Amino acid sequence: MNLIHGHEVLKMMLASGKTYTKIGLVTDIIEKFGAEARFHTCSAEGLTAEQLVAFLEAKGKLVPQAGGVQTSASLICQP
Repeated sequence: MNLIHGHEVLKMMLASGKTYTKIGLVTDIIEKFGAEARFHTCSAEGLTAEQLVAFLEAKGKLVPQAGGVQTSASLICQP
């Protein structure tokens, strides 16, 4: 199983410059990291792409934009 830190997803979002719908974000995560990938953060592990998006939203890491969400470099903690 491929275990990836959630920061990699936030960095992917920043690099893309896109505004994501939640479904679109999950789709891009799966395309980039694979359907079998699992994610961890500083306080959770073993998350699916869907669970990670919900986790990031609950932690305030996804910034609402017109038509979806984005993130900010200032929201990425330094582990």
